[in-house]
Amino acid sequence: MEILQIVGLGIVATVIILVVKTQRPEIAIQISIITGIILFLLVAGKLASVIALLEKYTGRVNIDMSYLTVLLKIIGIAYIAEFGAEVCKDAGESSIASKIEMAGKIVIAVLAVPIVTSMLDLIIKIMP
Repeated sequence: MEILQIVGLGIVATVIILVVKTQRPEIAIQISIITGIILFLLVAGKLASVIALLEKYTGRVNIDMSYLTVLLKIIGIAYIAEFGAEVCKDAGESSIASKIEMAGKIVIAVLAVPIVTSMLDLIIKIMP
């Protein structure tokens, strides 16, 4: 029941942040960042097993491994951008958070170009 540990840690950290925020807001932001990193580390092992499973199926279906690599990079960028934006929102910097989200979307679009062009090539081959 890892989810209970995750939720428990999140609730405890939230209570601590609420108590500390009135006296030392800079410490509250640091607690929030550290909690986010700890929560990520708790689920990182599960992520490794998902990646291994995807690699296994990629090999069985004979799909180019570079597509899976790009897909995993896109997912990682999305999570990192969201985490950074949420930290900025917690600190009261919504405008910076929106810029981080926009930058993440642009980087994702750039990384997706090879996959999109491959799909378009496939569609062109299928059409008469």
